[in-house]
Amino acid sequence: MPFIPHTEEDITAMLASIGTNTIEDLFDEIPSTLKSGTLKQVAAGLNEMETSRLMMERAETDGRYLNFIGAGAYEHHIPAAVWQITTRGEFYSSYTPYQAEASQGTLQLLYEYQSMMASLTGMDVSNASMYDGASALAEAVLMAVRSHRSSRKVLMPSTIHPVYRKVVNTIVKNQSIEIVEIPYCSECGHILLESLAPYVGQDIAALVIPQPNFFGVLEEVDALTDWAYKNNALAIGVVNPLALAMLSPPGEWGSNGADVAVGEGQPLGIPLSSGGPYFGFMACKQKLVRQMPGRIIGRTTDMEGNSGFVLTLQAREQHIRRSKATSNICTNQGLMVTAATIYMALLGPEGLRRIAEKSHANTLALIEELETFKGVKRAFSGPLFHEAVLTLPTSADKVLHALKAQGIIAGLNLKEYFPELGNAVLLCVTETKIPADLKKYSKYFGHAIA
Repeated sequence: MPFIPHTEEDITAMLASIGTNTIEDLFDEIPSTLKSGTLKQVAAGLNEMETSRLMMERAETDGRYLNFIGAGAYEHHIPAAVWQITTRGEFYSSYTPYQAEASQGTLQLLYEYQSMMASLTGMDVSNASMYDGASALAEAVLMAVRSHRSSRKVLMPSTIHPVYRKVVNTIVKNQSIEIVEIPYCSECGHILLESLAPYVGQDIAALVIPQPNFFGVLEEVDALTDWAYKNNALAIGVVNPLALAMLSPPGEWGSNGADVAVGEGQPLGIPLSSGGPYFGFMACKQKLVRQMPGRIIGRTTDMEGNSGFVLTLQAREQHIRRSKATSNICTNQGLMVTAATIYMALLGPEGLRRIAEKSHANTLALIEELETFKGVKRAFSGPLFHEAVLTLPTSADKVLHALKAQGIIAGLNLKEYFPELGNAVLLCVTETKIPADLKKYSKYFGHAIA
């Protein structure tokens, strides 16, 4: 809260109206032996100007860096209007819209969000958001197992974000669901159809398909989706929503399209914010809508023909029998969804496409420059979006630390997640970078390599 309006006189008046003299009297039920007394190690209070100066000084100690790291959280330009509108009181303080007649604005915004996400993913229906991309994938796996009925086995490529895989395993490991990891091609960086051959004829609930994958490489989504369809398994797409502005949406993959699409909505107008809050999205085909967790907003008309918005489906245990609930999800990331809806509305399809194309072009330009240094090369030959893995002739840790000393966050060391790649760095370039930024990266990268 940037401004607290209560003066000492206000506080005294409020206390008097409830018959107490001090704020301490409100806690008289706590025994004095349990009270710690004064906090001797806490500094005296500061006034507004002093507090602002202290916080600015603390923030500046973090430094200002050129950011070339992605790995699931991406730095994009966010128009000022997005959060100026998002933080208006009617959006900022709105709660879950249980009372439809008093929540038409919130319901309409969520309906518009669902419409945009369904269009972006090429799916029939979208829910009104989830906690984050990783938990959205876990819920999609549960959704696939519920709808498939006969199988509890899910094929999960190792090119899925490693954190997503950990979250999925944490959520399903005690539910007798088997997650089978599919290896990637060490040359092209994506899943080969041949790697699925051992599972032909087996009872598989779902095949998870990333696009692009964790390495930034584009998967052969059409062939993989058709394989899932032919083998009676659901196809679950894990997608970067911004990439869908220039790539085929999951609903158009293969001959029949993916069954479920999930992902992280952070690229749609959400700042990095030291890791959150973000939001997950989920969309699916109409036939699976009753298996979808979370809430779905619908548009209808009243007896006089006026448009109105309602909670059409909210299939969790608070509303229906526990045995019939599809999830225990209690919260969507409503404020983040508000920002994403405004972001997509402001940019439109053409604006999103321009950002995606600029990010792609910047990435190719930087990679081409870096590959001129001896011993530096792309780890994979597959086509990419706006991330790439580079293998280095020296310690990735040393190179990243050297660039950080020059004010550049140069990428993610993949040693922890994919040690078989050796000295490998995952880097990302978005539309926020100008030619001078790429030159600065290349200059100090060359020094670090040498």
